[in-house]
Amino acid sequence: MPVLSMTNIQKSFGENHVLKDISLHVDQREVVSIIGPSGSGKSTLLRCATFLETIDAGEIAYMDQKAVQTVNGKAVYAKNLKPFRKDFGLVFQNFNLFPHRTVLKNVTDAPISVLHRDPKEVKALAEELLGKMGLADRAGAYPCELSGGQQQRVSIVRALAMQPKILFFDEPTSALDPELTGEVLKVIKQLAEEHMTMVIVTHEMAFARAVSDRVIFMDGGVIVEQGRPEDVFGDTQEERTKQFLRHYER
Repeated sequence: MPVLSMTNIQKSFGENHVLKDISLHVDQREVVSIIGPSGSGKSTLLRCATFLETIDAGEIAYMDQKAVQTVNGKAVYAKNLKPFRKDFGLVFQNFNLFPHRTVLKNVTDAPISVLHRDPKEVKALAEELLGKMGLADRAGAYPCELSGGQQQRVSIVRALAMQPKILFFDEPTSALDPELTGEVLKVIKQLAEEHMTMVIVTHEMAFARAVSDRVIFMDGGVIVEQGRPEDVFGDTQEERTKQFLRHYER
């Protein structure tokens, strides 16, 4: 059973047709990287998958339960999306931490207030995850006291604390310098080794090649090519994909 199914997704902003009949399915324990030029629709696809943007037509399902379906040519959303929101976590490129809350509060607030989990259990899980990410000594710190890499690791811990079935990463290293980028990519690679189901929008080609089960190349609002990393990077079929990858090999 796929964790996520997106079928025939259409999304426009005014006259700009950003997603053109995109279908994407992600299985349990699968790591999917989405690559492509800026403006190709990668981030919009993630925002649609996580209900931050509404689609115009198509279907979105988590664990075979439909959150969105098309009726008479228009997308109709389930009346209650809360159960679906529990299935995923999203890590933004700009961290989105609450500046006035400590690291521990940033991590524990949502599981306690949204999921109504036991505060002691949530705190224990948060401390365990922070330790795993090398942040055990930063639980009482505020975001402004952390480096960019530490802030991004906290945002990953915050997403994991919700115990989602799938994690989405929207260019998680784009706001970081090269040294901090390596630090965050190491954490995501560790999650991949632990078989966390993930969809990662990234410009880090070497990382996508190393960590993914499947790579999707998008351009112009469509999926141009997809397959195993060794096929997409090593035996590219589409000329547009070849042009894009040549840009990164310079």
